[in-house]
Amino acid sequence: MPGADEIFRPTTAAPPPRRPTGRQRHDSKITVYISSDELLALEQLRLKLRGEHGVPVDRGRLVREAVAAMISDFDARGEQSTLVRRLNGEP
Repeated sequence: MPGADEIFRPTTAAPPPRRPTGRQRHDSKITVYISSDELLALEQLRLKLRGEHGVPVDRGRLVREAVAAMISDFDARGEQSTLVRRLNGEP
């Protein structure tokens, strides 16, 4: 007779982390409005990545990376994901 651990074990592997598309021609476009403070923070992040880490990146790629990370976190953690917690006003 199998034990409870064997009966209730996951039957599918965890979803692989999502990867953004990177530098390629993108056929879909969205417009996102952000505050001037958010734009300044995004630009400062871009410059830090380039200056301190040698990672040349544009704002579009930063946004695609952030979206991929949020979706991966949500897929893996669901209700405990950073996205759900932040949208619910939790720290």
